[in-house]
Amino acid sequence: MLDHSTFLGVVNAAPLVAMDLVVVRGGTEILLGLRNNRPAQGFWFVPGGRIRKNEAMQAALARVARDELGLQLADLPLPPRHMGAFEHFYTDCFAGEVGVSTHYVVMGNLIALSADTELAATDTQHSALRWWPLAEAQAAADVHRFTKDYVNAILLSKEKLLAQTL
Repeated sequence: MLDHSTFLGVVNAAPLVAMDLVVVRGGTEILLGLRNNRPAQGFWFVPGGRIRKNEAMQAALARVARDELGLQLADLPLPPRHMGAFEHFYTDCFAGEVGVSTHYVVMGNLIALSADTELAATDTQHSALRWWPLAEAQAAADVHRFTKDYVNAILLSKEKLLAQTL
C-alpha cells in the first residue's frame, strides 16, 4: 500500500484503472449508491473501485462486489459481462486537494440479477443503496453523468446485452 502523499502523487500524474459493477435487476432497474467520498461525492453512482497493484482484474471485480455489496460473484447463475472500457475525468480527487484531478479508465461489468433480488449491504463509499428504474436514472439530476453512460449503453442495446446475460 502506498502512503497518502505517494498515492496522491500517482493520482495527480497517472490514470487509475478501476472496475465498475453495473448491477441490473429484472432488466429494468439499476443499483446505485449515494457516494460519500470524492470524486463524485453526493451523486448516485454504480458501485466500483480501483484495481490494486498485482491484483488480477477478476479478483478486483470479486473484491469490489463482495466489499461494496456483499455479493459473491461465484454464486451468480451467470458471470458478469464486460460492457467495455469507459473513461471518467474528475476535477477533484479522493483527498480534496486543490488542483489534483482524477482520471479513471474503468471496465464496466454488467451483472444481471433476477427481479426479486435484494441487496442491502453498504460500505464506507455509500450512505445508501437504491434500485432505480433505468429511465428514471437516465433523467435524474443527482445521478452522475458517468453512471448515465452505463444506463444509456443498457437502454441502447438492452435486448442484446441482457439477452446474453439472463
